[in-house]
Amino acid sequence: MNLTIGQMVEATGGRLVYGGPDNACDMFLKTKTDSVVLDSRQVTEGGVFVATVGERVDGHSFVASVFEKGVILAVVQREPEEAECWGSYLVVEDTLTALKQIAEEYRKTLQIPVIGITGSVGKTSTKEFVAGVLSEKYNVLKTQGNYNNEIGVPLTLLRIREEHEAAVIEMGISDFGEMHRLSKMARPDIAVITNIGQCHLENLGDRDGVLRAKTEIFDFMAEDGKICLNGDDDKLRTVAATEGRELRFFGIGEDAGKSVYATEVKSKGLWGSTAELHSAKGECFTAEVPLPGIHMVLNATAAACVAEWLGLTPEQIQEGVKKVAAVGGRNNLIPTEKYTLIDDCYNANPVSMKAGIDLLCMADTATAAILGDMFELGTDSDKMHAEVGAYAAEKGVDRILCVGENSRHMYEAAVQAAGTDRVAYFATREELLLALGSTPERMLPTGCTVLIKASHGMKFSEVVELLR
Repeated sequence: MNLTIGQMVEATGGRLVYGGPDNACDMFLKTKTDSVVLDSRQVTEGGVFVATVGERVDGHSFVASVFEKGVILAVVQREPEEAECWGSYLVVEDTLTALKQIAEEYRKTLQIPVIGITGSVGKTSTKEFVAGVLSEKYNVLKTQGNYNNEIGVPLTLLRIREEHEAAVIEMGISDFGEMHRLSKMARPDIAVITNIGQCHLENLGDRDGVLRAKTEIFDFMAEDGKICLNGDDDKLRTVAATEGRELRFFGIGEDAGKSVYATEVKSKGLWGSTAELHSAKGECFTAEVPLPGIHMVLNATAAACVAEWLGLTPEQIQEGVKKVAAVGGRNNLIPTEKYTLIDDCYNANPVSMKAGIDLLCMADTATAAILGDMFELGTDSDKMHAEVGAYAAEKGVDRILCVGENSRHMYEAAVQAAGTDRVAYFATREELLLALGSTPERMLPTGCTVLIKASHGMKFSEVVELLR
């Protein structure tokens, strides 16, 4: 890791309290660290520990213990009472701000391409496609888990090491200004926006607000950066002013505005699709997309767009697409003794709910959807829940289980469209789990395919585990 203690001091504007001999302090400033972490369990000898203050845990409680593990510096916002018992520490006004400043400084030292991925839906699966394809040529670091916010992005950047040749950074937001700050840290060389949907409308207002917030990713891009947008999204197609950066659109079907696109898409049901991918250079090749749904083909075209810019051959792109695997909680197909589960419980909004229902309806078995509350939808939340319920009923889902306070509107709309025989309502996740644990056959016919989807706060991973 090419980052010195002196660079951290300069980046944060903090006050260094050096715990060694005074005449060695200048040498200490030139010392390089090999890791920067927030979790005291992840510290390594020679690393740096940032003591953040959370709702439940105060990292300052662990400073003494991390020095025992060989940490060379602790970043703190409160000076310890017994300084002589501690090692060296950097006192800052706010440790979370300091973390972002350190990551921003470290990013400036990197000479590898950084790909930033955002959008209302499909960020994670697109990240997996882009990272998977690029791995055919490069040693790639990618965002792990849900590390896509103002804590996760700096921690991801600080995981980049000398052996990495490219980084794929997922960037998620819920309000104006957040993407501006993420872009300031990540400074993407290539920016990918998957779509503009009805997400975080409590803060962003409407889809035009979402577009403005997401396109803040351009704010700190490299001057010669490149922008890759979904050409099938009506809002993204309006983007034109990119300050001279190269702009390409990707999508399904050929039209004059798209540089990279897929044709001849053939579904293999829940087991994926095949498609003909067309590159900006005019090359065409068959892609085997192993994950189900037309949106996964769209993700593959985004990956092809990025990969072509970074010098991959059609053969490398083809091979990389074929190897992509599902991530837990996102369209993850789980065969069990009684059911085939579609684990898509990581998050939800109206667009992704309908996409999940479309995917479910590809199954050649009976179908069931366990659908829960969608959060942060603003004043139209009731209407949007009702639209999802009606959509599931009209698509012919055999059993629709609606869960949560907001999902009562989903339930009522589904009943109006399909009657009470196919639809059930549970006020809480606990009520659902109790019913599934006692008499699952009454709600989920043996052998059926089950979609499990809700916003992350509904904790539907517990439903997945029960059904497994």
